[in-house]
Formats: sequence, structure tokens, C-alpha cells
Amino acid sequence: MKKVLLIAAAISAVSFAGLSTATAGDLTKKCKSCHATDKDKVGPSFKKIQAAYGDAATLAAVWESGFAVDDRKVAAGDAKWKKKAKVMSGQYKNLIKKKVAKGKFTYKELADAVFAK
Repeated sequence: MKKVLLIAAAISAVSFAGLSTATAGDLTKKCKSCHATDKDKVGPSFKKIQAAYGDAATLAAVWESGFAVDDRKVAAGDAKWKKKAKVMSGQYKNLIKKKVAKGKFTYKELADAVFAK
């Protein structure tokens, strides 16, 4: 009986590991409606975001601190993106902050997904 329980536990662990990996890999799905990898769309490209923040931990820290417009490095360096910052504030609240609060992902997991692009 112990052997059966151990096997069942191992299968569950592998299944959940695969599920969380798929979820983490899909974190930027909604982001892609405004951001592309190499070109600007409604929002700046993922490459531009990566260049501005340097690493995922820095981007995650900005999101975690509330994503104030003054902390946004892309908007700070370009008037075009500063004008569009209000749009991203709403997206941040609806697509990032609420989902982090619900435990869907962490700021760091999302930032890692952005930097994986």
C-alpha cells in the first residue's frame, strides 16, 4: 500500500510541476496584445523593456512597489511612452496586480517571462 501511495504522490508531483511550468510559460499571453518581442506596438517591445530594466529582478521590484509612472524606466526616457502610461496603469491593475493577489503568479515569475522573450 505504501508503494502505491508513493507512486501516486510522485505522479501528482510531476503533473503539478508540468502544470506550473505551462502556466509560467504562458504568463505573457495577454501582454502580447500590446507588446511584441522586437518591435513596438501599443506598448514598448519586450527587448526595449529588457534594455531599460537590465534584469528581471529590477522589473519585478517596480511592479511590486506599485508600478508608479516615475519608476517606469521606459516611460521616463521617452515622452511617447509616458503619454501612454495611463493605459498601462489600468492593465497593471487588471492583468498583473490582481492576478498576483490571487496567487496566479508572482511579480518575479512574470518578469522572468518578459525577460525570456
